Formats: sequence, structure tokens, C-alpha cells
Amino acid sequence: MKKDVRILLVGEPRVGKTSLIMSLVSEEFPEEVPPRAEEITIPADVTPERVPTHIVDYSEFEQSDEQLHHEISQANVICIVYAVNNKNSIDKVTSRWIPLINERTDKDSRLPLILVGNKSDLVEYSSMETILPIMNQYTEIETCVECSAKNLKNISELFYYAQKAVLHPTGPLYCPEEKEMRPACIKALTRIFRISDQDNDGTLNDAELNFFQRICFNTPLAPQALEDVKNVVRKNLSDGVADNGLTLKGFLFLHTLFIQRGRHETTWTVLRRFGYDDDLELTPEYLFPVLKIPSDCTTELNHHAYLFLQSIFDKHDLDRDCALSPDELKDLFKIFPYMPWGPDVNNTVCTNERGWITYQGFLSQWTLTTYLDVQRCLEYLGYLGYSILTEQESQASAITVTRDKKIDLQKKQTQRNVFRCNLIGMKGCGKSGVLQALLGRNLMRQQQIRPDHKSYYAINTVYVYGQEKYLLLHNVGESDFLSDAETICDAVCLVYDVSNPKSFEYCARIFKQHFMDSRVPCLVIAAKSDLHEVRQQYGISPADFCKKHKMPPPQAFSCNTVDAPSKDIFVKLTTMAMYPHARLRCMCTCNRCTFCICQNLLNSDLLQSVKNKLFTAVLNRSLILFIRLRNRVDEWGAILLSDEESSVVHQVHAVRSVEDSIFMESSLDPQFLKDRHVTQADLKSSTFWLRASFGATVFAVLGFAMYRALLKQR
Repeated sequence: MKKDVRILLVGEPRVGKTSLIMSLVSEEFPEEVPPRAEEITIPADVTPERVPTHIVDYSEFEQSDEQLHHEISQANVICIVYAVNNKNSIDKVTSRWIPLINERTDKDSRLPLILVGNKSDLVEYSSMETILPIMNQYTEIETCVECSAKNLKNISELFYYAQKAVLHPTGPLYCPEEKEMRPACIKALTRIFRISDQDNDGTLNDAELNFFQRICFNTPLAPQALEDVKNVVRKNLSDGVADNGLTLKGFLFLHTLFIQRGRHETTWTVLRRFGYDDDLELTPEYLFPVLKIPSDCTTELNHHAYLFLQSIFDKHDLDRDCALSPDELKDLFKIFPYMPWGPDVNNTVCTNERGWITYQGFLSQWTLTTYLDVQRCLEYLGYLGYSILTEQESQASAITVTRDKKIDLQKKQTQRNVFRCNLIGMKGCGKSGVLQALLGRNLMRQQQIRPDHKSYYAINTVYVYGQEKYLLLHNVGESDFLSDAETICDAVCLVYDVSNPKSFEYCARIFKQHFMDSRVPCLVIAAKSDLHEVRQQYGISPADFCKKHKMPPPQAFSCNTVDAPSKDIFVKLTTMAMYPHARLRCMCTCNRCTFCICQNLLNSDLLQSVKNKLFTAVLNRSLILFIRLRNRVDEWGAILLSDEESSVVHQVHAVRSVEDSIFMESSLDPQFLKDRHVTQADLKSSTFWLRASFGATVFAVLGFAMYRALLKQR
């Protein structure tokens, strides 16, 4: 809706233009009328439409033709004033004023005109018989109002109709010559009907009509009012009501009736609620609401958005096969001005055996669009009527902006649900095979894809530790140097062909150029592992290269399988993207079995610290026990020795007494006592940590074993 309305009054001299303005402002007829009134601004809170209104007067005696032309170009609506008792002023409406105004405006955007018959208090007849042929001749004339500045008759109504002609124009909605709505209006109202038909049965039932009434006019319809509306349609249109619901034809008929009866504001209220402007185009503010996205943050759909998309899918999945056929998909996008998805989408997300997009694939494509181009996602949600059906301020409420990735690395945990992995490798190394394997397609199915339908992206759900995450793969084209955009990702997959001796060299070179010093986790994939493996023409083998740079060993992969290819590498990639700080040393390729989880736990920093403390405590305890044991051996030896050996024993005791005296002196030494006290404290602390770590380990092993057993049953 316009922010303000500018009304210009023109007409022959002495027809009462200035008197009309002054009577409106002062609410009384002025005794002295100046040649021209100054521009008057009526505040928004005074006008019925709550829009500021500027009223401009024109005086032929005080203004030039150039000034008149300027005022015409600035006006939103023009009131042509004539005197009902002056036939010459009526003739000038068609001979002078309408041609003059039309010359200064575009043919496709004519200004709305209001014919104003002033001085009705001076005659006892109406001028409408003379004016009606003029109104039929010129479609830009909105209405005609007879009034009297002296008696204050219809003064407020005059300016209300002028304001209404700007805010609720007839021209974009209705063609008076053909007496039917214009195609643009029919198209807009058809989209509104399809959005409001939430069960997609072709009619608006009582619940849908009430919801429509409430979101547009903030009040529901009473049951009797609903029946009255349907009865009006039934009387005038045979197929306007079906199964006690309003059909599209009935819906369009009602709005035609509103327009013909001068209730344009009803139709305009509906159109503007659904995002349309005065030209019946969806406004940029509606399609692209403000959404701030800081750097290093990504965009994802939230739970409410997924529920909305689920309802859209269910609405159009008429055969309930959990997939959208081409006809069902076309029906879904009828409310779009263009077809948003091309044939490449079928090779980007999961499809059924007939190539139709499944429910999971439908949600995945929306997730992909949100991640890569959130503005386009907002536009698409706007076409679907997200903000109207969910009663939100805008479709920006469907988007979650994730926190900065630096914070995730700092806290060593992430709140993201979508992770991007870039596939890097030479042309022909098998990247496309890896891409399509994420969608569960083996080599045979991949060979059926047309070259012009190929996609550089693939997205699907992956379960990591029981959590559902989205893995987005991007096939990066071969080049000597990657751009900054091609290096921004959560994980990197370096793919080489085991049967091509020159394949790994490219992966190693790209890794050293862009990822060796970065914090992005990398995984090497030995693609086409079903073929004969040859020695790579590089300084070291791929396995030694991975070991040198502290990466997991190369993962053998092949999509030349009977069934769907293994998804183990995708689980591993997603895990690495979720936990880039963790150096996981998985013995197998799944990184999710009980053995792998326990192996990672045993290699954790916590258990390494406990092991070191335990080792120190045991060493100190062993030293004390050794000293005590030696003393006991000496005592037992003295008793068991025979008298014949007493002399030797005495000599031994003499030496031992010297050692004991030294030991006693050292035991009385404060430093020794202090060290002994520390040793006992360490022993007590180590005992606690030993018990705690042992209990935690047992609990973890049993817990994960039970979890895996339950997961298999499910």
C-alpha cells in the first residue's frame, strides 16, 4: 500500500475547487475564498484508510501550464471539478481536462480520475444523466460525486473516494468494457485459492474459508454467513459450489461481484495480505524479507519449516506412494511463476525406481537450496505462502542461521545439521560415482543418467551416532588452483583412481596447496577398487602419504556393485565434519560400531592422563614395598642361621646396622618425609582415578553394546 496519497483538484475557474478544500478543513463554508488554497496535509490518523493525504489546489490565474503539468505528474489521483449549473464546465471535462491529463501520463498507467459536480445546492436536478456517458467512454474515471461546498454535502465522501481510488484502484482488477476481471487479477486470485485449498480437493470447505477469512480480515465468518455466501454463488453460478465447498469459479465470481458493487477494498485487502502490490506483482519485501547472515555461518531449515514442507508434500502426493510423479510435481509448482526445479534435481536427491522424487529427496532438495542460496529458498517459500499458512511475520522465520564455525571448533561441538564435503580429484577418477553412491545408485543406474541431466551436487541423510544429519557432496571441477569458494567446506574428500598411475599426484598437490595447514579434515578415497590396482607415480604411496600427514588410511570404494554401494565412507565423512578436532583412529571403516567407539575412548586424552598417574603411583608404591620386604628378609635370615654362622652373621649385622643407621637418618630427614607423604597422597588419588576410570569404561562398553543391540532390532 502507498505511504501517502496526493490529490490534485483541477477544473474551470469559479467552479468551487478552493471552496471544497476550505470547507473540508474548516467544516464550514468560507465567506471569503482566496484565488488558490495552499497545499494541505491530512494526518494518517484522521483519514479512514490511515494514510497521510496531501490535497493540492490549482488556479489558472496564479499558475502556469508548466506548473500544472508538474502537478499532474506528481499526483496520485485527480479530481476534475465542474459546476452542475454550468454546462460549459461540464463540456470542458471531455474537451480539455481529460485529454490534457492523458497526454501527461502513460497509456498503461493512467491516473484514476474522480468527477466532482459542485454547487448541487443551486439546482434541483442531478447531472448524472449527462455524466454517465462520459464515465462509460473513459475507463480511467473511477466514480462521480455530486456535492456542495456551501452545504458541506458529500465533502468527506469526495476525498474518501479519491483516496480509495489510489489505494484500491479498479483498473488493475477489472475491465469495464468487457465487464470481467483482468487476467493478472485472475492469476493472482487463483494462486490465493490454491494456497488456501490446504487439502488440495479443488474446493474451499468451511474450515478453509474460515481460516482464509481470519488471516485476511482478522475475524471468522459465522456459520449462517458462510451459508449466505454459498447461496449467493449457487444462485448465479451452477458450478460455483461443489460438495458444500466453494470452487475456484465461485471464488472468482465472489470477487467480481465485490468489484462490480464498488467494494474494491475487499479484493485489495486479500491481494495485499498475500503479498501483491498495485501492479499485482509479488513485492520484494514479501519474497525477500531481511535475513542477516554473518560470515562463517550457514543457513538451515528449522523444525517448523520441515513440518510445513511435509504438509505441502502430503497435499500433492495424491496416490500416497511417498513420491511425487511429474504431474504431481507440476501441480505443486502451479502457483510459481516459473518451474523452479530442472531435470538435474532428480540426480541430486533420492528418487524411487521410476525416477520420481521421494519424500526424503523432497526435503533434501529444500535443504540444499537453503544451504546454497537462502534468498532463493525465501522466494520459493513466499510463493508457497509460508508466512500466511503458518501465520508468521515472514518466511525468514523458517530459517536457522548457525553460529560461527570458529565457536564450534572452540567448543568442540556443533549445532549444525548440514555438512558440506567437496570432492576433489582428476577428471575421470570416479567422483561422479561417489556422488551418486550417496543416493544409493550403483554403476548400472549411473550409466542411465543423461549427460545434460547430470548434477554437481548430491545430498542425503546420514546417521552418525544415532543422529540424522545431511551430507552435501559437491563435485569440484579439475583445475590447477582452487578458488576460495571451492575450499570452504566442512570436510574434503580426495578421490583417486587406483587403476590410473597419475591420479593420486593431483590429490596430493591440491592437498599441499590448500588443506595441509588448514583445520578442514581430509579423507582419501581409492575409487574403482574393483579394478586392478597399479603403483601410483608419486614419491610415496597413498597409504604412507596419509600416515605422514596424520590422515586416516585410504578408503577403498567401488560403485560397481549389484546392490546399492556401501555408505560407510559417507558416515565417516560426516563424522569427520561433525568432529574436526578429533583424531579418530577407527580400525574399520564405519566408526560407529562398539569396537570403534571403545577404541577411540581408549585413545582419548582422559584415559592417557589416568594411565600416567596410575603408573607413577604404582612405581612409588613398589619402591616402599621393596624396602619393607628387604627388612623382613633380613630378620628371617637372622633367626634361621645356625650358631656356626653366627660370626658371619655378626659381620653381616655390623654392615646392616650401618645401612640401617643411614636409613634411619634418611627417614628422619624432612625432605624424605615430605616425599613419602606426597607418595601416599598420589597413591590415594591414583586409586580413586583407577576406580573411576574402570567403572566408566565398563559402563561405556555395556551402554554402547545395549545401544547397538536396540538399534539393530529397530
